[in-house]
Amino acid sequence: MKLNLPGLIREKLPSGNERYRVRVEGRPGHRIRLHIGPDHRNFMDHYHAARAGIELPPEPENLIDRFVRGSLDWLVASYLDSLEAKVDAGLASDLTLKQRRPLLLDLCNRLDSSGHRFGQYRMEMPTFEIVKAHEAMASTPGTADNMLKAVRAMYKWSSERGITRVNPATGVSRFNVNRGGARPWTVEDLRQYRSVHLPGSTAHLCITLFMFTACRISDAYRLGRGNEFTRDGVLGLGWQPQKKGSSYVEIPVLPPLYKATRTATVQGNAYLLTEYGQPFKSAEGLRNKLKKWCLDADLPDLSSHGIRKGAGKLLAEEGCTQYEIMAVHGHAEAKTSETYTSGAERWKLARQAMKRLEGMEW
Repeated sequence: MKLNLPGLIREKLPSGNERYRVRVEGRPGHRIRLHIGPDHRNFMDHYHAARAGIELPPEPENLIDRFVRGSLDWLVASYLDSLEAKVDAGLASDLTLKQRRPLLLDLCNRLDSSGHRFGQYRMEMPTFEIVKAHEAMASTPGTADNMLKAVRAMYKWSSERGITRVNPATGVSRFNVNRGGARPWTVEDLRQYRSVHLPGSTAHLCITLFMFTACRISDAYRLGRGNEFTRDGVLGLGWQPQKKGSSYVEIPVLPPLYKATRTATVQGNAYLLTEYGQPFKSAEGLRNKLKKWCLDADLPDLSSHGIRKGAGKLLAEEGCTQYEIMAVHGHAEAKTSETYTSGAERWKLARQAMKRLEGMEW
């Protein structure tokens, strides 16, 4: 299997076997060994964990049977097994599983002050230990909050099934609370990005695809000619978003997007191709590439979700209704699109109100 992943090192051993190691992102001198090969179904989980500086242990044939019943190890294995079954049945997102697995396994492998693994203790973890584990990850607040979210979801699952009595993660404060999430791209950001990444490049096509579809990165790397259709003489693009609960999206292909998809030097089944002319294998692969393109354009704090937010804000400012934005973004509930329309509508109302005061005698 040919792999082209950032930081992945394939080594040929004297025995003839292969070994894989990964450079930790931001610390190129630090390498972590992968204990499973690329043919294993959880290989990408181990790879992404290693890029984040986490070494996951070898995976046994059956994690649940390996651990003492009632231990944190056993609870995590049981929850992940249930979540995996939901993914297989189409009831949960594979992205959720890929994010939560390394975080929960890392929690089990953390050591207390006596040098004992958390995973060996009783599954009903005390709240103060969760707080300590969360605070120990303060240097990476986003990862810390995702860990807390995963722990909270696991205990909610176990409480509903009578496995545990309480959810010890309830009430533990996140680091990034009320920070508004990804920063929306501005018109100036888009202009700066495009001044570096010119038409015909994959980087330019990528920003155009995000801007004129408002799709998520979990959908962007999959979209291509196969998603195109013609209705009433108009070329359109349709897809079912990967995010659970999203509505099917159908939008017209506007001239800038059409031009960008047809100007690309190399054409394939997907619009976005790697430098080897192959589709990206995962959303994470495209995310890493977009991060590099943003750094090249001196825009280090921007992300793909920020483009989606920027598109929603521009649609609202152009007078699109809540339901029109819902149709473009694939929102199933109106309250989700209120994020974009409320600010624009308040500004319009404020302007109307102030206009009434123009003729007031003062």
